[in-house]
Amino acid sequence: MEKILITGAAGQLGVELTTALASKYGASNILASDINSESAKKFSSVKFLTLDATDSKHIENIIVTENITQIYHLAAILSAKGEDNPLFTWDLNMKSLLGILEAARKYQLKIFWPSSIAVFGKDTPRNNTPQNPAMIPGTVYGISKQAGEQWCNYYAEKFKVDVRSVRYPGLISYSAQPGGGTTDYAVDIFYKSKEDKKYTCFLSKDTRLPMMYMPDAIRATLELMEAPASEIKTRTSYNVSGVSFTPAELAEEISKHIPDFKILYEPDFRQHIADSWPQSINDDVAEQEWGWEPKYDLKKITVDMLKNIKCEAY
Repeated sequence: MEKILITGAAGQLGVELTTALASKYGASNILASDINSESAKKFSSVKFLTLDATDSKHIENIIVTENITQIYHLAAILSAKGEDNPLFTWDLNMKSLLGILEAARKYQLKIFWPSSIAVFGKDTPRNNTPQNPAMIPGTVYGISKQAGEQWCNYYAEKFKVDVRSVRYPGLISYSAQPGGGTTDYAVDIFYKSKEDKKYTCFLSKDTRLPMMYMPDAIRATLELMEAPASEIKTRTSYNVSGVSFTPAELAEEISKHIPDFKILYEPDFRQHIADSWPQSINDDVAEQEWGWEPKYDLKKITVDMLKNIKCEAY
């Protein structure tokens, strides 16, 4: 029986991934953790631990005492927040990953670690971005993810660590608040559309970015982790694609359900970050190696978000 530790479980991805893993493996076999002790209230069905993901000794003790077999290492500082404190972001993102990889080597653990479209940069083809293009990331978050991909590949090749990863595009979910990413407008806009019927976007109206609805992201993660090791030939990180759209296109789709919804545009420093990222992603390698295929388009995302989002929780 698998016993799974999740770091950074209180984040946008972690909350829903924890629920999905508990459903699949049983709540008693899932251990959620986060550095913020107040996050415990988000995890009533699984055991929760307060954990600094850079504390490798504490993590090793958990592995031994809880008989951990898999780690989903989600703890990280994201793109926009990372630019406020670059050195701290680098230290946390890289130190925590290296500690997890060392533990995996020592205890023969299976690891999931998320990368991001932030690994790409100004010299990367922005349309139909391929699996292995030139990468010169323009944020410390992207730099840490690009370096992390190489460390994952190194541990896989040199020590045979079974580490797997996907490059998430922007994630959209109604179950968790935005976590400080450049694509978070695509979550915040739904709250504001229902709450105020207006939204001020920090990106320009024609900024096209790849996005993914959370159910697709969770499914991609689980399908990757369930695939036979012989099928996983990419040990840096896989491109995965959902749907690409602009703020104007999303606002238009929302307006079909909330006719008096209005959107304003006041681009800030995040516009420069978005302009360095892909507009669309080629995920043929993920499709070929482990059968990835998205299910949600913009219309389905909009309908489901407006149906399920609860403004009072925001």
